[in-house]
Amino acid sequence: MKGGRTLAETAMERCDILGTFSDEPERLTRQFAGDAMRQAHEQVGAWMREAGMVVTRDNVGNLRGRYEAAAPGGSTLLVGSHLDTVRDAGKYDGPLGVVVAIAAVQRLRETNKRLPFAVEVLAFADEEGLRFSSTYLGSRAVAGTFDSADLTSTDGGGVTMADAIGQFGGDPRRLGDDRWHDGKLLGYCEVHIEQGPVLESRGLPVGVVSAIAGQARYRLTFTGEAGHAGTVPMRARRDALGAAAEFVLMVEADAGSHDGLVATVGQLTVHPGAVNVVPGEVALSLDIRHSDDKVRLEHTGKIFARAREISARRNVQVTDQVLGESSSAPCAPRLTSLLAKAVEESGVPVVHLVSGAGHDGVAMASLTDVAMLFVRCRRGISHNPAESVETEDVAVSIDVLGKFLELLATPGRE
Repeated sequence: MKGGRTLAETAMERCDILGTFSDEPERLTRQFAGDAMRQAHEQVGAWMREAGMVVTRDNVGNLRGRYEAAAPGGSTLLVGSHLDTVRDAGKYDGPLGVVVAIAAVQRLRETNKRLPFAVEVLAFADEEGLRFSSTYLGSRAVAGTFDSADLTSTDGGGVTMADAIGQFGGDPRRLGDDRWHDGKLLGYCEVHIEQGPVLESRGLPVGVVSAIAGQARYRLTFTGEAGHAGTVPMRARRDALGAAAEFVLMVEADAGSHDGLVATVGQLTVHPGAVNVVPGEVALSLDIRHSDDKVRLEHTGKIFARAREISARRNVQVTDQVLGESSSAPCAPRLTSLLAKAVEESGVPVVHLVSGAGHDGVAMASLTDVAMLFVRCRRGISHNPAESVETEDVAVSIDVLGKFLELLATPGRE
């Protein structure tokens, strides 16, 4: 436990260091293929090499550290998480999984131990989708499901994704080369903060994920007619914001009526945005999630039908655009059972959780078996500078990941 504690303290310090690499001076914002990501790569690459890994970077911008097997020609286990963040982020969502994976490999090196399989740590380039509103860019490239149409997407400054990849040192024409091609895979395992209150409410440091909820993101645009705030009569108005406001409250009420369903309007842009002008156009986002894709799709259909009803009644138009969608991803029973056994052998009661948040495991599930371990976070807060984890819980996660590797290395477990 002493060694685990030391590794955990190092992991916490490393999260603090990564928290200083930001594209914005007053808050943590680390976007895909930006200057802050370049700094993070230099630092994480150094930690990987210190742990005995050979470090490479692929075309989309994933950092990859490989710790070879005891003998050549064996299988590979992929572990890791993402290095990008949301805007005004906390320090642990994503990076914690990367530094815990490095710590587990560091422990192998310190004990001069090689496993019958290689361990490859993946520090994914983009999971949050902050810069181009397209999630899982890094993991989709590894899984071989990257959509080349995304390359024409532009960021807020008009830079295309293809140009951003090129400026970061990758070749957008060779993203197909990023797909896993180095032999048999045992699976993908990710350690991540829970982003919810269940573990804290049960007094547990870690939990085993059973499935990742499906989710979809949309952009809806309500279009009415701008007019003078003092001269257009109330009954004659085609107020796009009024329609959008009614829509937002309807989304909240619908999601609240069904257990396990969550729906969020997190962005809203009003045009022309003047204090004395009736809003003529409003664009907003919709994020909807559930562990059962059938339930999610049924409620999405109801919400869109209600949007059309609201628009017709208020004499405005509504259009919608799909920004991204991913199906629910059950975690593999084979790996999940080993992870649960590792938790049990660490002296912690086993609890299984469904993840309402999306993770790189969603994309990786199309390539290989997936397992996830959640780490308790204070009050379940995430996507917020107030993200907080305890060193003792991180120590448990490192121990569990280490035991998971040992169990996977046991003859017959592969």
